[in-house]
Amino acid sequence: MNRSVDFKHISIYQTPEESPGYLLWWISTQWRSSIENVLKPLNLTHPQFVVLASLGWMTRNGAKVSQVDVGRTAGLDPNTTSQILRGLETKKFIKRTRSTDERTKNPMVTALGSEILAQALPAVEKADEQFFSILSSKQMQDLLMLFQKLVAT
Repeated sequence: MNRSVDFKHISIYQTPEESPGYLLWWISTQWRSSIENVLKPLNLTHPQFVVLASLGWMTRNGAKVSQVDVGRTAGLDPNTTSQILRGLETKKFIKRTRSTDERTKNPMVTALGSEILAQALPAVEKADEQFFSILSSKQMQDLLMLFQKLVAT
């Protein structure tokens, strides 16, 4: 027996387009697809790019960082971060060395990783610019402020 769902009794929204969660999901999948399209030719997944860019940013002045630091910056849990770093290491985009504390690994961007990041970052920024080009500069400023507020919570 096929039974319809009575959304009037289970949802506070009249339509999915009124739900911030739904809209965020829809927009994020569209945006992520645009980013993945520019990263694919560079042999990077989107999570790999985020981790590589985070690592590059954090170590730009020669600082040593831990995998936990990278994960925290990228907004990822330690297990996911480790898996992504392992993939980047397989591609020779990073190198991981043991720190003096044998339990900790310090990832570093390799020369090849630096070359890939130098191509990937401008490509991602251009894709972002194209994706968000429908917004006015004031709307973009407001969106960034809202994102920053949500990230800070």
